[in-house]
Amino acid sequence: MASSYADVFARSIDDPNGFWLDAASSVDWITPPSRALDDSAAPIYRWFPDATLNTSANALDRHVAAGRGDRPALIWDSAMTGEQRTFSYAELLDEVARFAGVLTAHGVTKGDRVIVYMPMIPEAAVAMLACARIGAVHSVVFGGFAAPELATRIDDARPVAIVTASGGLEPGRTVEYLPMVRDALALSESAPATVIVKDRPQITGSAADFGWLDWDDQTASAQAADPVEVSATDPLYILYTSGTTGKPKGVVRDNGGHAVALMWSMRNVYDVDPDDVWWTASDVGWVVGHSYIVYGPLLLGATTVMYEGKPVGTPDAGAFWRVIAEHGVSALFTAPTAIRAIRKADPEAAELAKYDMSSFSTLFAAGERLDPDTFAWATDKLGVPVVDHWWQTETGWAIVANLRGLEPMPLKPGTATVPVPGYDVQVLDAEGGRLGPNAEGNIVVKLPMPPGTLAGLWGDEARFRSSYLNAFPGYYLTGDSGYIDDGGYVFVLGRSDDVINVAGHRLSTGSIEAVVAAHPAVAECAVVGIHDDLKGQRPSGYVVLKAGADIAEEQLRSELVTMVRDEIGAVATFRDVTVVQGLPKTRSGKILRKTMRQIVDGEEYAVPSTIEDPAVLEALAEQLGR
Repeated sequence: MASSYADVFARSIDDPNGFWLDAASSVDWITPPSRALDDSAAPIYRWFPDATLNTSANALDRHVAAGRGDRPALIWDSAMTGEQRTFSYAELLDEVARFAGVLTAHGVTKGDRVIVYMPMIPEAAVAMLACARIGAVHSVVFGGFAAPELATRIDDARPVAIVTASGGLEPGRTVEYLPMVRDALALSESAPATVIVKDRPQITGSAADFGWLDWDDQTASAQAADPVEVSATDPLYILYTSGTTGKPKGVVRDNGGHAVALMWSMRNVYDVDPDDVWWTASDVGWVVGHSYIVYGPLLLGATTVMYEGKPVGTPDAGAFWRVIAEHGVSALFTAPTAIRAIRKADPEAAELAKYDMSSFSTLFAAGERLDPDTFAWATDKLGVPVVDHWWQTETGWAIVANLRGLEPMPLKPGTATVPVPGYDVQVLDAEGGRLGPNAEGNIVVKLPMPPGTLAGLWGDEARFRSSYLNAFPGYYLTGDSGYIDDGGYVFVLGRSDDVINVAGHRLSTGSIEAVVAAHPAVAECAVVGIHDDLKGQRPSGYVVLKAGADIAEEQLRSELVTMVRDEIGAVATFRDVTVVQGLPKTRSGKILRKTMRQIVDGEEYAVPSTIEDPAVLEALAEQLGR
């Protein structure tokens, strides 16, 4: 590797205090930091402990004050409605300040939690930034999650308000949110009194129907709220991610380290300048949407695109290329699933030829592994660098990347390239020994993690320690396996636990199993993540019927699919159900899910020494054609 990356990386590891203090100069502080790293409570670290700021003011007010108020801040493009709206920095600031005033008028204060349950409309970003403005902690819940999942998050975060919309739009259907919010409130033990609804004309039902507050009525007469000073270590948001127990984990992001890390990443990882138009084709319900639809580009002062639509079917496989051409997008960040969907619908990229792509310079992919075939197709058709990178909800920004703004490196299929400065990535064996080049093991990050990574889990330090810190003392456990090659390139091979990655969405197989097991005909079950050419992985269910159960397999499948959709949500894409005679288990009763997945995917597998009854495994392999 050339000296530029090597020197920067070495300093970030050898002198994290000096490195991140220098990076912090890009942020407007109310009280500037005198030091970067607080290691007094190691292995739990804090960044910029004596500093104060306001994240919303950094994303909006300072750009207006610098004379860039007329600069486009947010472009909303809805392929579902045909609408487009552009907000300048001054206009977005006005929207945010007034909605912050609405929240304040209804008793939301610094430190309170607010659930944001919204589709991809500008009000979602406004609500997030308004919470940040008054020091409230937002928790965005993806609008496709069912009422029980929403209720679980309400009970954990204990919000004082919910901000939602009448619904979301999908190709060929609408999704009504308000009945789900009503049901979630009924299920919750911590239901807030305040619900604010942005009504959409395309959706049946309104705030008035449920006796809730109307967004437009509230903002029309609202007094703008000024930004509130918060500590750099105060929480900015909680974002829930699946845990292996089925109970979601509330990842906490702080204000100061988050702002510093995202500013650094926009320039150094993505090579974005304030005059660029940047598009992240994700959802604000996921960490990618938090970091790179809302906060990252606005902190930098660039223009961010918010898209309501799909890569195909809204109306065709040229949807992404249209957005790039119409808005002059310089870089797109999306999941490999989206590129695979476009390729499946338009393998020769005929739609691409219809659009002027001259503004477009880079395609970034993350959320799941970018397979070599998709990498090659996108590289060939687009004629621009196709850059994979790897990160997690917990980290909030890239762990491994090809740093386009620092030192672009040769692109190789199957790898996210090299560790990002601040992340001391290593591979350990089961006993915690460090492995050499090309040896597969547990991917970990030596502590301390850089700024912007999780500060903890909401209300559960014990789980934070047990989930991430205890397995290998002195290291953060990523939960992924892989290796580092002779050239320092990191290859991430997959999850090492029972959380699966479906089109970039991390889902607990345990939570899906709990739904399947509730069917009256099911005696026991296992759900494993199997390979899917489009989504990366998909859940596949294997059930043992109760003795005497009289139900056709197709009827069982239909009923289970409906149950999972109702309880988990459509994002689970659960549709595979196989009735089996028995499930292979260890002598301690643990189902051999990894071995089952290997059988289903046609991989070579070894019979574990801990197996209780090898005949059960043999019968399963024979039934599944192995």
